[in-house]
Amino acid sequence: MEYAYIIAGFAVSFIVGMTGVGGGSLMTPLLLWMGVTPATAVGTDLLYAAITKSSGVVAHQRNRNIDWRITGWLALGSVPAAAITVVTLHFLHADTKFVNLIIKLSLGIALLLTAAALVFKKALLALAQRHAADWLNLPQRKLNAATCVVGVVLGVIVTLSSIGAGALGTLALFLLYPLLQTNRLVGTEIAHAVPLTLVAGLGHAGLGNIDWVLLGTLLIGSIPGIYLGSQLTGRIPDKVLRPALATMLVVVGVTLVKPAFAALL
Repeated sequence: MEYAYIIAGFAVSFIVGMTGVGGGSLMTPLLLWMGVTPATAVGTDLLYAAITKSSGVVAHQRNRNIDWRITGWLALGSVPAAAITVVTLHFLHADTKFVNLIIKLSLGIALLLTAAALVFKKALLALAQRHAADWLNLPQRKLNAATCVVGVVLGVIVTLSSIGAGALGTLALFLLYPLLQTNRLVGTEIAHAVPLTLVAGLGHAGLGNIDWVLLGTLLIGSIPGIYLGSQLTGRIPDKVLRPALATMLVVVGVTLVKPAFAALL
């Protein structure tokens, strides 16, 4: 089974490197399919993301692609929200079945939102560009407050599902800062994702939701996977990749949401 996890780490990192889609939206459902419990899959993937994205922060900072002011406002909302979500899970931890249902439902919803972000990305970006002037006229304090609120939403979603720091976070940033260069937008979101996934992951570790052997084997496969995937960026047309990935995420999302929602009712 350890070899299967290494292959999983390689495959997910390869796709992430090639497409830029957040690893959580691929890794967590894959771990569930491989028999890992929802809580352990989410917790392990959060620390996996924190470790793998740290190298991205170094690279983006070297190229001055990070807006630390925006990162700070996002983290001001997301890190406390992640901590509060973990504390809430702690109080619910005795009811393992209920916690796993909540996580599966959150995971399914996050997958559907990510799929929507992939499908409607161009339309949303065009909308943001049309209303760029309106955002630019906002007082800085209101823009900071909006950024902080986005951080709160991301903090809750990411802590419960390990998904959202990539596709959803980047799209939200573009809607708030439509004139921000793409490389700085991506670098800023990666810089924000590290403290968020680290706090959420350590919180899950405190709840016993981390499989340390699984984490190590995933990391072994991820290093060559992300490198090789990056070399193939742009080789497969975006109009083919995005619909295919979105369809896969919708199928998995619906598969998770329907039984979890029915069980909660």
